[in-house]
Parts: sequence; structure tokens; C-alpha cells
Amino acid sequence: MKILSHTDPGYAAFVRRLNRRALPEAGVRDLVTDIIAQVATKGDEALVALTKRFDNALLTSKTLFVTDEEFAAAEKAVTPATRAAVRRSLKNIHAFAKRSLRKDWSFKNAEGATVGERFTPFDRVGVYVPGGKAPLVSTALMTAGFAKAAGVPEIIAATPCAPDGTVNAALLYALKAAGATEVIKVGGAQAIAALALGTRTIRPVDRIFGPGNRFVVEAKRQLVGAVSIDLLPGPSEILILADKTGNPDFIAADMLAQAEHGGDSVVGFATDSKALLGKVVKAMDRQLATLSRGKIIRDVLKTGTFLLHVKSFADGVAISNAFCPEHLSLITAAEKKWLPQIRTAGAIYLGNDSPVAVGDFLAGPSHTLPTGGAGRSFSGLRADQFQRRTSIVRLDKKSVRASLPVVAEFARIEGLDAHGRSTAIRLE
Repeated sequence: MKILSHTDPGYAAFVRRLNRRALPEAGVRDLVTDIIAQVATKGDEALVALTKRFDNALLTSKTLFVTDEEFAAAEKAVTPATRAAVRRSLKNIHAFAKRSLRKDWSFKNAEGATVGERFTPFDRVGVYVPGGKAPLVSTALMTAGFAKAAGVPEIIAATPCAPDGTVNAALLYALKAAGATEVIKVGGAQAIAALALGTRTIRPVDRIFGPGNRFVVEAKRQLVGAVSIDLLPGPSEILILADKTGNPDFIAADMLAQAEHGGDSVVGFATDSKALLGKVVKAMDRQLATLSRGKIIRDVLKTGTFLLHVKSFADGVAISNAFCPEHLSLITAAEKKWLPQIRTAGAIYLGNDSPVAVGDFLAGPSHTLPTGGAGRSFSGLRADQFQRRTSIVRLDKKSVRASLPVVAEFARIEGLDAHGRSTAIRLE
């Protein structure tokens, strides 16, 4: 772990580097470009070859999709406790999603024209669920579950399979329960390319949702235009910002939980209390010895974890806004003062008793959030992202007459006389 105090020589330079931009690495960009080109030209053949290359799984064009028999077997395999957990999580997700869906509206403008918007669900969306070190059942719920709540009729999920061609039973059960109508056993940038461009067996989607590694995120970035995307959610990250009221055991537990994601995860802690920082370090050491994924966690602690003793809580807030974390845990006695000053976090967890894990699994908002600094430009996944927004305009003779002088002036300024004529002709 990197532990720095504001009095240390390297502190200022390190803090400056925390002001990130979600930009791709050249090697990642080039590899993803090649993968997309292969899928675009060779379709299913490329998916089969790339799945063998990256996941060591032997598929054919006929076994790319999860079958009804596999869904049925998964439902039988999961425990009653898993079914109950999925059911409770979906209940909160749907309740939250329904409240954030946009509703049709209209009003009359100054000239008397009726203007408004209507909102309709996308016809077909793709959701990506990472595989790798753990079956991310909760991600299935917090992507497909939102699509279902928004009324999307076709939801195709993509998730990498094991070398034997199977997909985790709990994950399959969750996808089906959340509303997925199809599931392909493909991961990585090639899955994003297949969803965006289509192949002989996979019909393209209107929009792609879900988190993934840096290759998945880069594929989403490159394919904007061929398809729309939700946001750029990459490897998990957390920043905990606490004053002396922070509970060191709770803070340590949240940091270790985020490190458990492994890979390129980022774990940060900033406090204006040097005593609290020391207690957190000791608590992390104690708790780490009891955890089953110790090797994965230690790797993240070594390469992707920082602890900062800041000069003031205001400095901590400034660092948070510059860092733009996926998850921000804000623990302070002056919450009403500091919360309004947080501008860029993907999600904010307030107080000592708000573990990020509850948000990951159960609370209701989607845990698909912007990472790598992308929160400056993107918000987390929302139900209204599954809706098309269409504007509506209706005029009558009276509102046309009231509009004509302004339309005629714009037509004159821009040299578009046909525009003016198209309005004036309705009054002749």
C-alpha cells in the first residue's frame, strides 16, 4: 500500500496524478480494434476463435447461446437461499427503477404550439456481465433487471463461459429471473462487437449496458455510433473520505471488500486524522488474515491501494472531486456541510453504517457506475437509459400564424427560403 501524509515530499505529485481521465492505453486500443475487425468480417467464426484464444473454451456457432435445457438445469441447481436473495434484490431494483423512469409530457409554448416528449423502451438491448474470478450475479440483476423494469422486450446478455462451455448456475438463474431473453457464452471485447454489429446468429442491439475490464470498456468506446452505450464502467474502485468519527474496523472492511474484486481495482482512503489512518492500517492487517481471497486482495493492496493523511477535510473533498471515484464513502460529523460539495462520485455512501456491499447487492440503485474518472461526464446506469426520448410537436393555424414571423426571420438569416415558404404556405 502507498501511505502518504501531506507533509511528505512526494504527496503533492501523487495527489496531482489522482486527477484522472478515462483514456485508453495504446496497446489496449490496438488489440480491441483488431478484435472488432475480426468480428465484423468473420462473425461467428471469429467469436469461436477468440473464445478459444482468451477463455480456452471450445464453442461452435450452434453452442454460442445458452439453451432452454441449461436454463432449466440452472434453476434446479440453485438453492432456496439464492432464489430468495435474487427475489429480494429484484424487488428493490424494480421499485427504484420505476421511480426514475421518464413519463410522457406536453405543454403549449408561447405561440400556442403543443410540444412535449414521449418515452418508449428500446426494442433490443445487450447487457454485459463479467465472468472471470467470480460469478457476478448481482450485475445480472442490476443491468437486465433495469431493462425489464423499463419494458424492454428483448434483452440479450453476454457473459464468458468456463473452459467446458458452461455458465455458472446462479448467474444463469439470475439472468433469467431478471428478464434476459437470450444469453450468449462470449465475453470480452468480442462480445461487445457481436452485440453492436451482429453476426449470422446474433442480431445486433440498440444499446449496450454493463461493466467490464479495460478491453470491454474500450470496445464500448470504439463502437459508439454503431450502437449507443450506457457509460464507461471498468474495474471497481472506492474512495473513503473520513474525519475522526470514522470507525476504523468498518473502513478497513470496506477497503478489503473492494480489493476483493481483484485485477485493476483501485482502493483509496483519505482522512484528516492521522490517528484514524494508523488504526485503519492495523484493522486491515487483522481482517485480511481471516479472508478467503487473501491472495487477490494482497495483490490489489500492493498495486492499487493508497492511504492519504490530508491537511484538512476540505483538501480531502477536493481530492475526491478530482479523483472522481466510482464509490465514495463519506464519513463525517459535518455531513450537511460537506455532502453538497461532492460533485463527481458515481455513488455516495453516507456514514459509518452504509457498506458499499449493500449497494452492490441489494439497495436498489444499479451498481454499474462510471470508473477511471469518467464520472465527470457520465452518471451511473439508470432506468431511463433504457428509454428512447422522442420530441412531439403539433401546431394549428393559430400557432402557425404566431410562429411565422420568427421562422421567416431565421430563414432569411440562414438563407433557407424553403424553410420560410414551408411555414407560410400553410396560411395561404
